[in-house]
Amino acid sequence: MGLIQLLKSHFLSHLIFCYVFLVSGLIVNLLQFCTLPLWLVSKKLARKINIRLCYCISSQLVVAVEWWSGTECTLYTDPKCYPLYGNENAIAVLNHCSEIDFLCGWTFCERFGVLGSSKVLAKKELKYLPIIGWMWYFLEIVFCKRKWEEDRRTVAESLQNLHDYPEIFWFLLFCEGTRFTPKKHEDQRILGNCSEPQRNCCSCVRLHTELQKQRSPTLLDILNGKKYHADLYVRRIPLELIPEGEAECAAWLHKLYQEKDSFQEHYTQKGCFPGPTVTHPRRPWALINWICWACMLLYPLGLLLVQLVSSGSILTILVSVTVACAASLGGRWMICQTETNRGSSYGNKEVPSKNN
Repeated sequence: MGLIQLLKSHFLSHLIFCYVFLVSGLIVNLLQFCTLPLWLVSKKLARKINIRLCYCISSQLVVAVEWWSGTECTLYTDPKCYPLYGNENAIAVLNHCSEIDFLCGWTFCERFGVLGSSKVLAKKELKYLPIIGWMWYFLEIVFCKRKWEEDRRTVAESLQNLHDYPEIFWFLLFCEGTRFTPKKHEDQRILGNCSEPQRNCCSCVRLHTELQKQRSPTLLDILNGKKYHADLYVRRIPLELIPEGEAECAAWLHKLYQEKDSFQEHYTQKGCFPGPTVTHPRRPWALINWICWACMLLYPLGLLLVQLVSSGSILTILVSVTVACAASLGGRWMICQTETNRGSSYGNKEVPSKNN
């Protein structure tokens, strides 16, 4: 293990990352709360401000993937469609197969300049998660209970509210409704490599993405600086090719997932997706954003630590160590929320109990 890799996996490096992310995230959340009166005056301006504020948070996770771990992405796509990415609204249908596939989606958004405005369909429990959940609330993320009878109206109204959104945005969607696990896949027994899409998850698609990695990485692996390679297969599907009827759209979506399943089978056998590849360079703005936050937050922290050590107060030092440990545990707790074994039971087949 080299010196750089050792530093990346060191506890102090993790502590710095967690400290910058947690403190900057709470500051951004506070600024977002301050924009509440602005929504009554100019919704367009409030949205633009929140897009920039959300970028301050989400781009830090992209930095961990692109710059800290050095993970690289290869894009398989039609060169004729490539210039359109980032220049039109789109719904991106991704596979929910690993703990960090959402980060690969965010990386894709960042490289095409739509990270700050990108949205997801998320379970309502995430709305109460500090930093990420509160950020999503102000970004007008669509939250659902994963009960279509209740979500039909809520999702439709939330999407309708975005019709006058001031900037280009992508709607990242996991049609499975849950993360892929062997148990959920065994319960369904339909597709070979993908989870079965939920029938009522969406009504239109412009873009769909395949993700495949060398092994199933975790967010903790990324934080430890482990480098991976992600292959993304992207196909643009014009909106006019999507059926409008609910039953027809559900059938179309199931066929789409059969195609996605065949693409993954092709990747498993040959180690690559079909079609040409395009290399899209990293943008420096995410790294610049993190460096600015780190300078603003670490400098006063360093002065405070010097004063604490010079004071010689054991109680003060113990309190500081406790706060540092709490910040580290808080970061680790948020990382644990992305682990597969901490996922919901949604998608598991319920086995009826037998009465003896």
